Amino acid sequence: MTATVSATDRPADGHDGHDGHDGHDAHDGHDDEAGVRRVSVARAYRFELVKLVSQWRIRLLVLACWIAPALFVAAVSQQSTLPSDTLFGRWMHATGWAGSLVVLGFSGTWALPLLTSLVAGDVFASEDRLGTWRHLLVAVRSPGRIFAAKALASLTVILLLVAGLAASGVVGGLLSVGNHPLVGLDGHLLAPSDAARDVLLAWACVVAPTLALAAIGLLGSIALGRSPMGLLLPALVALAMQLAQMLPLPVALRLALPGYAFLSWNGLFTSPGQLEPLLIGIAVSVVWAVVATGLACLLFLRRDFTDLTSDGSGRRAVTAGLLPLTGLLAATFAVIAVATPSTGSGIDQDKIQRSVATAFAHLYRVQAGDLNRPDVTEEHLRVTAACNRGGGQVAAGGPGNDWRCVVTWHLPNVTAAGTAVYQLDVTADGRFVADGDGPKEVNGYFLVRTPVGDAPNPLWQFDGNVELLHSSKG
Repeated sequence: MTATVSATDRPADGHDGHDGHDGHDAHDGHDDEAGVRRVSVARAYRFELVKLVSQWRIRLLVLACWIAPALFVAAVSQQSTLPSDTLFGRWMHATGWAGSLVVLGFSGTWALPLLTSLVAGDVFASEDRLGTWRHLLVAVRSPGRIFAAKALASLTVILLLVAGLAASGVVGGLLSVGNHPLVGLDGHLLAPSDAARDVLLAWACVVAPTLALAAIGLLGSIALGRSPMGLLLPALVALAMQLAQMLPLPVALRLALPGYAFLSWNGLFTSPGQLEPLLIGIAVSVVWAVVATGLACLLFLRRDFTDLTSDGSGRRAVTAGLLPLTGLLAATFAVIAVATPSTGSGIDQDKIQRSVATAFAHLYRVQAGDLNRPDVTEEHLRVTAACNRGGGQVAAGGPGNDWRCVVTWHLPNVTAAGTAVYQLDVTADGRFVADGDGPKEVNGYFLVRTPVGDAPNPLWQFDGNVELLHSSKG
């Protein structure tokens, strides 16, 4: 959409805005000297917001974010096959809150980076493509207010898209499945009220990394101008961070990446919560958002608007964007490395054994309730796990799909201890999937026979999360 200036947006003196001044001279002080009516940030913000929501692309995105997740969750929840390889996907038949978390996982990986690219990554570059900077400067007469208005307008649209994804996923799940308890990542049951609180908190936590990507999009839109790389920059940065999270990086470097909060919300669904990595991830994302926005503003204010061919360059993108952000990554890595005691991958044998034993104890009680067996507390079960890698031939630490655990538990008034075997696939970010390997009475089948019919076996396969930072728990 072109930045056409209406008659109400023109200066009060009736001039066309040239007045012998270029874009750099049209600052607040010159406006006051010339007696020209100031255009407030609020008015410019409304103008930019109308420009954004008038685009059919933005309207379609808003509509899709507010409708598509609900339809997806409702459709998948009615299927016999669930996305069990997705976090909380195996519980979509059990509670409506699981569907919203499946949407959250997909959004953090794909949807939110693409949405920030389409909104923030194009908000400045579109003026270069359309050649409308002159009209905008005539109307507003302040590059600083133009930047503030565009940044706030893009932020408003992005928050509207995030709110739509969250609300649609929750509504779709609750209407199709119902408001039932949710099984956490350590196997404990969350009451519907607790599940609602944690789901909403999880969505609120991903706002911070989304803002970091949006700020990078603003920087790319200004530094690269008409180049399509500016539009793609947030998505490419998010993809690079996802690939980095799959590598066996040191814990401090993993936490220093602004996209870590897209993963660390998992810690809200353990008891007690694994909040330290989440808080660090949010803080890092906020710092990146502030720094990237400041760089974008500085670069925009220094732009020569009198040169119509000046719309960004690769050299400027490197010196004003890439190098400062690389320095920020190094600085945050150094601070986190000093502040946290964890080194290496953060995944070791003791953490795996403790996480598997805790999850099994909670889920054993869930299975016992489904089968109408006498309830027994975790303290009475005294569950322990013995885990190794590669049959003991590989050092018991770090991510891998060759972990094997033997779980042992005790029942009151029963002399013999029960045992169960699990094969584990542990990823570099601390998440693991435990796949039952017998005995068949415990974890050998996907379904268990209950008095009301067949139900999913909670011990057949379950997800877990290892806190990468050292903890005093257990």
